[in-house]
Amino acid sequence: MDRKMQNATMDALFDTILKLKSREECYDFFDDLCTVKELQAMSQRLEVAKMLSLNKTYTQISEKTGASTVTISRVNRILNYGNDSLKAIIDEANKES
Repeated sequence: MDRKMQNATMDALFDTILKLKSREECYDFFDDLCTVKELQAMSQRLEVAKMLSLNKTYTQISEKTGASTVTISRVNRILNYGNDSLKAIIDEANKES
């Protein structure tokens, strides 16, 4: 994450998220905090990342997820040049399946 964004408010948000203990708590918390569109966008990006890690084409990804090529490209850039946290989680999930 851009360390310029790191501050007490962001720390409090992440500390709160880390306290969630179940999927149901996550649903309730994020339902209260985020719009449906925001949650859909985040879950779509995660699905795009999974499909990119499985070497799916942009066309296949777009058809399955509805993501635009701009979104797919952005996620691809994160996987290739980001801080590797998303890549590590996706790689771990792929090992489990």
